[in-house]
Formats: sequence, structure tokens, C-alpha cells
Amino acid sequence: MILSLPLNDLKAYVAAQLNHFFPDKNVIKPSDLNEVLDVAIDRVNYCFSKVAYERYNKNGQTILNHLYADQYLVFIWFLSNTVWKNNNNNTLLATKLYYLNKSLHAFDCMYDTGLPDIFLIFHGAGTMLGKASYADYFVALQGCTIGSHKGKYPVMGQGVALAAHASIIGNCNIGDRVTLSANASVYERNISSDILVFRDAIAGSLCLKETKNSYSQSFFNVDLSTISK
Repeated sequence: MILSLPLNDLKAYVAAQLNHFFPDKNVIKPSDLNEVLDVAIDRVNYCFSKVAYERYNKNGQTILNHLYADQYLVFIWFLSNTVWKNNNNNTLLATKLYYLNKSLHAFDCMYDTGLPDIFLIFHGAGTMLGKASYADYFVALQGCTIGSHKGKYPVMGQGVALAAHASIIGNCNIGDRVTLSANASVYERNISSDILVFRDAIAGSLCLKETKNSYSQSFFNVDLSTISK
């Protein structure tokens, strides 16, 4: 993977950000990231290897640029989740990384949320991803919400994509390659595979339309029509 900063510099950069935003007595040292940074980078590398965009994956080489916010957001989430998975007792570092993502990108997704191995967030400001059941090739843009109702969260198939300000709330089963267009909201409702969900601009009602062109497919170099959860 091509990194915009050498690994040791990246450790120091993340530690400096954490200490700047959260200047308490629990100082984070670059060495605190020794056991987790390589694992997180490997996870980002695998994720980005499936991305069709050259800014992420060019000529077979994945790229992580610490100054490209959409990439750095994904990296910080993977890092927070890796800290939580590798050491359940170190919730302090995992929490600070979660809060760093919220502070830098207005992206709200806890370190113990089950995001998949392959996902992308674009313009993530205002997006909140709750503890639903996610699957690979998930995509969300700005202002999106995945949330619960009465303790029940959505269950999503492969290749689910949410355009700006879309939401999925409550006890929903969402099929593979489902696309929610801008401002569409699915609440306590099941959606079968290969469906475009959109809101009628005049009536405001929710509309469903079969489609063979999922929005998620445009972001990845894998044929999503051949896979399912």
C-alpha cells in the first residue's frame, strides 16, 4: 500500500491529533499504536483493493492519503475497531479514535459497530451508522442514518448504497444491491434485492423500482451481481 506518510510518521501524526483534541492526562504515545496500526493498514488495504477509483487503487497499488478526508475517515474507523478487537480493555484509545472521527469528519460510528470489511463513506459529515447488520460493498454519503427503533436494527445485504440524507431505521431486511436515493427513508420495512428506493419529488411518497444498476456498483471493481450475503 502506498502511504502518504511513513508508518512511524503516521503513528506520530495520529497520536498528535488525539493529544491535541483531547488534552487530558492520558497522553497517547505513538508506541501505543504499535500493535494495531499495521493491522488497521492491512484492513484498509483490503478494502481499497476492491475500489474502482484511481485515487484509492491505481495500477494494482492501493493508496492511503492522510490529507484525503474520505480515506482518512475510513482508516480512523478501522483503527478504532482494531484497537477494540485486539484489546477490549483499551476502550480509552478506541473511544478517542471514535471521537477524533466525529471531530474531524462529523462521522458518528462507534468502534464496536459491525461495519463490513469493504465499505466506503463519501463526504461523511452528518452520517451516523448504528449497530445494524452490515455486509460488504456498503456505501454511504453525507447526512445518512442507520438507526434502531425499539431496539431493532436493520439487516442489510451486499452492495447497499445510501445517497445523501437517506436513512434506514428499525426492523428492516434490506436485500442485496439496494439503492436509496437522496432523502429516501426506509422505516420498519423490508426491501427485496435489486431495488431503487426514491421519494417522489411532488407527492413525497416513497417509491420502489426494480433496477439492474445499483449505485454501489459504480464504486467497486467487483461484479456485485454475482455475489450475495
